[in-house]
Amino acid sequence: MITSASNPKIQWIRKLQSRRQERHEAQAFVVEGVRLVEEALLARWEARLIIFDRTLGERGQRLVHTFAGQGVNVEEVTPEVLRAASATETPQGILAVLALSALPLPERMELLFIPDGVRDPGNLGTMLRTAAAAGVDAVLLPEGTVDPFSPKVVRAAMGAHFHLPVHSLSWTATAELLQQAGLRVFLADSGGGVVYTQADFLPPLALIVGGEAQGASLYAEQLAHCRVHIPMRRQTESLNAAIAAAVLLFEINRQRQEKPAPHPKFQG
Repeated sequence: MITSASNPKIQWIRKLQSRRQERHEAQAFVVEGVRLVEEALLARWEARLIIFDRTLGERGQRLVHTFAGQGVNVEEVTPEVLRAASATETPQGILAVLALSALPLPERMELLFIPDGVRDPGNLGTMLRTAAAAGVDAVLLPEGTVDPFSPKVVRAAMGAHFHLPVHSLSWTATAELLQQAGLRVFLADSGGGVVYTQADFLPPLALIVGGEAQGASLYAEQLAHCRVHIPMRRQTESLNAAIAAAVLLFEINRQRQEKPAPHPKFQG
């Protein structure tokens, strides 16, 4: 049992929790709590280290036994040590260090989502969770966006990382990918454009939503084929970026269900 927060494994976890550079150099990130650790197991995500304490319930204990049976390094720690390793005020009894990797981009993409310059971890995590629920094929993160593997993003995303390709790309690489995939690009713009319910969101397409602080970047504006906006009442300036993304993505999803894109083999 690990009884000291000075243990090298615990110190490593703390660095992964707090430093983006450490996560990317080690190619590892941290998830906490039974639900997320269970999601990782079900997704067959590579686990490198599991720590748990005596407060862990039966469901969590089954996870521990499963990982141990797979040869994963599993360590019991004291509750005090788990608190030291955790990025939350109330640890949930189990924590996993996972391989930092992204699911591959699908060969055929009908809907891409690009959060542009989103710096709030909670917002980005919520966007990833929404994107997964709305059937987005992949998420592209340009420069200036918060690290998608930071603890707050991972918590807010609620397992989206295990089901949704999330890739950090330069704007140059993003532009090339959009062009190769033949995607029309829609940009959320609080200042004007087509009312979102009147936009023709027939796939394949990409949606860009800018962060709240700076809005969309010049790169995003240059890529956009069409701007869309969500009408506001009572002089409200704009919606929270994550809420705006949810409204737009589910409108796209609604239109996709009502007007499914023709399969390539049926096109002339």
